[in-house]
Amino acid sequence: MSSIAKLNAELRALSKLGRLKEAMDILLTSHTTPIQPVTYLHLLKACIAKNALSEGKQIHSDINERGLTSTTDTLLPNILILMYDNCGRLTDARSVFDGMSEPDIFSWNMIIAAHRRHELYQEAFALFHQMQRTAVHSDRITFMHIIPVCSDVESLKYGLQIHGKIVRLGFRLSIGVMNAVIDMYAKCGRMQEARDLFDKMHEKDVFSWSTMITGYAQGAALDEALKLFEEMPQRNVVSWTAIIAGCVQNGLPEKALEMFLEMQRAGQKPNSTTFASILPACAKLGALEKGMEIHQRGMKSGILSNILVGNSLLDMYVNCGSIRLARELFDKIPQRNVASWNAMIAGYAMHGISKNALELFEVMEHFESKPNGGSFVCVLFACSRAGLVDDGCKYFKLMSDSDCLKPRLKHYVCMVDLLCRACYLAEALNFVIKMPIKPNVIAWKCLLRACRLQKNIRLGEFAAGVLFELDPSNAFPYVLLSNIYEEAAKGSDEARLVRQVMKARGIKQIPWYSWIEVHKVVHTFCEEDKSHPQMHGICATLEELFCEMKAAGYIPSARSISSDETEEGKLAVPSHHSELLAIAFGLLSTPPQTTIRVVKNFRVCSDCHRAIKYISKIVSREITVRAANSFHHFKQGQCSCGDYW
Repeated sequence: MSSIAKLNAELRALSKLGRLKEAMDILLTSHTTPIQPVTYLHLLKACIAKNALSEGKQIHSDINERGLTSTTDTLLPNILILMYDNCGRLTDARSVFDGMSEPDIFSWNMIIAAHRRHELYQEAFALFHQMQRTAVHSDRITFMHIIPVCSDVESLKYGLQIHGKIVRLGFRLSIGVMNAVIDMYAKCGRMQEARDLFDKMHEKDVFSWSTMITGYAQGAALDEALKLFEEMPQRNVVSWTAIIAGCVQNGLPEKALEMFLEMQRAGQKPNSTTFASILPACAKLGALEKGMEIHQRGMKSGILSNILVGNSLLDMYVNCGSIRLARELFDKIPQRNVASWNAMIAGYAMHGISKNALELFEVMEHFESKPNGGSFVCVLFACSRAGLVDDGCKYFKLMSDSDCLKPRLKHYVCMVDLLCRACYLAEALNFVIKMPIKPNVIAWKCLLRACRLQKNIRLGEFAAGVLFELDPSNAFPYVLLSNIYEEAAKGSDEARLVRQVMKARGIKQIPWYSWIEVHKVVHTFCEEDKSHPQMHGICATLEELFCEMKAAGYIPSARSISSDETEEGKLAVPSHHSELLAIAFGLLSTPPQTTIRVVKNFRVCSDCHRAIKYISKIVSREITVRAANSFHHFKQGQCSCGDYW
């Protein structure tokens, strides 16, 4: 074997073994020895496997020095495009592509796919149309890359055009292509067209079924998704994950956990996407024990290095009430992205630790993950939770003055919430009126809630009137306006009239639920619901607690009717409220000193808030209540919110 052949064989062998550093040392000291293109191919494959950008750039430079990119052969340019794309360097990948005299079908497919991965959808479309003007013909891989771009931007117009081209070129028998087309129609809200194509497919694979299941679930047709799932001839991890994610998206976290358990019984091993899909179910229910169990299972599966799973775990710990465990996990995530930072900042805000949220936001600006629009939502949310009006205005101005990030509707709504919580009603109304974007329902709800706190009847009537028009079937403005009248002197007649109008129009309130996890089982409580098997003991516990509370000075507010109470209203004690039922059950079912963790789907009323402070002191327990998007940590008669919520 010649010395040239021996050197090339050695480099290829080292590359295959993953010993890239040794191979690079030899390559960089062999400038006079000819290197075969296939050897570079193996070296670049090793760079891709190790995400080794620096070594890849050195190899690219060596290829250029030897003049190997001046030929029409596409082998090396294609692998260079793949290497740069894999390392997240789209600009370099595009530079290689643009330098090719005659890109082949692989070149076009890779560069279109790369632009889609970087969310440069219009550029991906432009490349596809540019390709049509060359001698290179689209293949099924081309369509499997460009059709999802239509799905990403929900462009039915482009989707229809490309679907027509697929039919004309005879690719409608390709399962992969048709799966992409079905997904496009589903994401564009055209489920009937998606179903027609699905039913006409001569051959379906598991992905065909899973695509339809996901489409139905995302379109709020979970019953259809479950029906299709039951009809599947065979299931894999993709189909199981699709139905689990669908249950979570449709507000059925308990069903999602049930399906996850069934998946394991069926012998199907979850993947990273499955874990990222099931953890939000634990987050919604505040099921910390179950979430920690899934965390441990993920560690055994070795998939926790996946950033999607890491962020889902972070969100789970935040929403289950353990900000300490969330921060410990955040510090251990090896490659945090902007979603990781946003989750931690929002977590601090939810738990009322706004100082830490703002500090973390400032630190984030010095890292590679620069703040995005979501980051500013999180930091404005933190300012709102702590009444930091000046800081909130500062961050909003910072965004307004930015060339890259401009405030969107959600940022304006955060500012309205900030001003309303700080009782700057006139300023909040002025801000809403001058908004360059039409204010949404949430902005007006913030105003109406503030009117109740400030007992501002006139502005409350105005805000409620706007909400009656924007969202006529929503009970919120009726109940809040009724409460404003009820709490005003001589306002009971007006309150009664509002409730009568609400009843006449058939408008009903959403049920108010609370959940508590005990021994990895989630128990659900609803207002006035007496169906729980331990209800007798729960009621007895509450009666005993209220006796002690009254002896300690607790006086229930006769007129403190929260937005989640029934029209009958005035109660001696709020003992029928779901969060108190859940807390009593927790006291009955857990050992002394155990923290009680409860999740409620709406805000805590002022009476319950005061009652829980008394309870935490009487039983010497920490009680954590997640209500809406805020946490209340009760300990020894005090709440972490400082009565500012």
